Amino acid sequence: MTIQRTDAERDLLRRADRALPQGSLGNMRLDEEYAFIVRQGRGSHVWDVSGNEYVDYLLGSGPMILGHAHPAVIAAVEEAARKGTTFFTQNVYAIELAEAIIDAVPCAEMVRFTTSGTDATFQCLRLARARTGRDKVMKFEGGFHGTHDYAQMSVTPDQPPPYPAPAPSSAGIPQAVADTVLIAPYNDVETAADIIERNRNDLAAVIVEPLQRILEPRPGFLEGLREVTERNGVALVFDEVVTGFRLAYGGAQERYGVVPDMAAFGKIVGGGMPLGAVAGKREFLAAYDASAAPADGHVGQIGTMNGSPVAAAAGLATLKELRAPGIYDAYNATGARLRRSLQTMLDDAGVDATVSGDDVLFDIFFTPQPITDYRSTLTADKRLNAVFNQTLLDRGVFKPAGKVYVGMCHTDADVEQTLAAFEAGVAAVSGQAR
Repeated sequence: MTIQRTDAERDLLRRADRALPQGSLGNMRLDEEYAFIVRQGRGSHVWDVSGNEYVDYLLGSGPMILGHAHPAVIAAVEEAARKGTTFFTQNVYAIELAEAIIDAVPCAEMVRFTTSGTDATFQCLRLARARTGRDKVMKFEGGFHGTHDYAQMSVTPDQPPPYPAPAPSSAGIPQAVADTVLIAPYNDVETAADIIERNRNDLAAVIVEPLQRILEPRPGFLEGLREVTERNGVALVFDEVVTGFRLAYGGAQERYGVVPDMAAFGKIVGGGMPLGAVAGKREFLAAYDASAAPADGHVGQIGTMNGSPVAAAAGLATLKELRAPGIYDAYNATGARLRRSLQTMLDDAGVDATVSGDDVLFDIFFTPQPITDYRSTLTADKRLNAVFNQTLLDRGVFKPAGKVYVGMCHTDADVEQTLAAFEAGVAAVSGQAR
């Protein structure tokens, strides 16, 4: 297909440049030649203002696992909105969604809602500090836990310092914050355990993406973290904003069989609406209860839209669909076909590359080196990713930089179109890699 831009879309892009920093919402901006403005989405497809249609593997950065404008979710949102959009107090939808999360997630004994995954991870760390009386936290290099100050340490360092020293990945972070954050290498349980042991008297929590971006955990890594944190009285926090209800209905905890003390959720749990959640053991979330927690152990947390009835209704409708028999089997089969076919194409073309991640969440690292942690990803040629992604876009397949989000909405026809685009992308990369 030939991608063409209308004058109306070009005008919108110019208006965005004037009104928005870098012309974006802070999430992403394609190169000028490939920039477009989404007009609408339906199912697994999106259309731009110029009328071009794409198979969508961004899916709103993951929350639209059922597809855009899913009828059951839209109906639930419309029904809830007609009853009122916010109340700043308890509502039926939020209570029922909290119960559904508790039923699904192994670590969940109680739930507190937020409006984003960023706030959820931040709240987990604050609860851990309140529970332990310690100040420091440990995260893993390359891990993304949102945009609060603690999360923005060592996300994308070009020249990483020696462990456990952090490197800020944003301007404006106080040194005092950096002094409380320790950094460890993902998938290296020995180094992580050593840092935990040496800092156990000051360390409140270890936060980790169980599947870090698109890096799979090595066998024993998560189990080792659970053992060493438990032995040293350190809270283990899973950031399940991406993995929750995606890797399994019970999230990464169900998939990998490791249960943390707390977990942060977002994306799918809100059904595409602004919603996040902290789920965890009662002993940690009890700090939110001003009537039960000691004065110096109470954690205040207020948000006008916490547990928004409209967002909670969308989440409930989404989770109901995810409980359909066999839905995860079909989902994983679709992802496996895409991921494994792409790796085979790269291998057959003689391109040094690894398709890394999970069957339903993956991307390519163009490097002959094994990919196990953040520093190993720095060996990859990102220029080839850009060539590959642009080739796909030219063929009506929208694969953003960073990862492919496979959805339960992707059809056999989508897969066939995508595999054809993959072949063209591999051919384009093969010509530039040699």
